[in-house]
Amino acid sequence: MTWLKSSFSEASGNNCVEVAAADDGIALRESANPTEVLSTGAGALSALLRSVRSGPPGRGA
Repeated sequence: MTWLKSSFSEASGNNCVEVAAADDGIALRESANPTEVLSTGAGALSALLRSVRSGPPGRGA
């Protein structure tokens, strides 16, 4: 599996979110604890990112 680091990661690489394509969707991990891997589908990750980008809940569109 090829892991990609967030462009917002620290230069030391010790505080990063990493993503990789997995057989069953998308894999995510925290570089400080790389043995813990979360798997999700591309649609679910896309929905999460849209929600985060839209701002805090209750803010309105």
